[in-house]
Amino acid sequence: MATFIYRIYQLFIAAPLILLATILTAITTIVGCTLGDGHFWGYYPGRLWSQFIVRILLLPVRVEGRERLEKSQSYVFVANHQGAFDIFLIYGFLGRNFKWMMKQSLRRIPLVGRACQAAHHIFVDKRGPSKVRQTYDEARKTLQGGMSLVVFPEGSRTFTGHMGKFRRGAFMLASDLQLPVVPLTINGSFQVKPRTRDIYWVFRHPLSLTIHEPLTPSGDAEADVQRFLDESYSVVMSALPPRLQGYVENPDQ
Repeated sequence: MATFIYRIYQLFIAAPLILLATILTAITTIVGCTLGDGHFWGYYPGRLWSQFIVRILLLPVRVEGRERLEKSQSYVFVANHQGAFDIFLIYGFLGRNFKWMMKQSLRRIPLVGRACQAAHHIFVDKRGPSKVRQTYDEARKTLQGGMSLVVFPEGSRTFTGHMGKFRRGAFMLASDLQLPVVPLTINGSFQVKPRTRDIYWVFRHPLSLTIHEPLTPSGDAEADVQRFLDESYSVVMSALPPRLQGYVENPDQ
């Protein structure tokens, strides 16, 4: 009965309000970034939009570890990718201005893709080595400008709730620029919007975001890449519930 009522609520209250909020947020971001400060308008409307979506869907949120971050420091944040709500959880509740590194396919979403482009989020273009290099050159400029970056090193959402493998790109950027890497553990997003379940409905479940201790560069860029990758993977997995720990191959990677 509770599930039925929640679906009626989603259909007739939450969904129309989310659609309206998405349109208004995209337009505000596009206009704001065109006429004003792209760092401000590229972040705060999206942050409020994410918080609104999570709250209108009545999803409890718990965040741990914000005190581990220094206010003026740029970071490369790396997170596991449980589901679609990872975006709303990080955007709405991380509490840091940043740019996303996101799939090229998201550029095609009406209005939202245009807003992401206006906000100077970074689209990962995998159509060849030169395009990949161009993507990372753009990310490097973003980080050199004092902004932080959020990356899902798995590159795609999990099918099982377990973590796949981490790719090296984000860790190479951090090592190259000698920036700290901050592992983030997302939990609950897989239960809210699992990739293998009914695509039309959200399932009510608590969301949690754990911000771990930053991993600081040692000055040895080559060694740091593998250390950042290995330690991030281990730390992110350690905060997952035992039933979701352990590597499971993701065929979409």
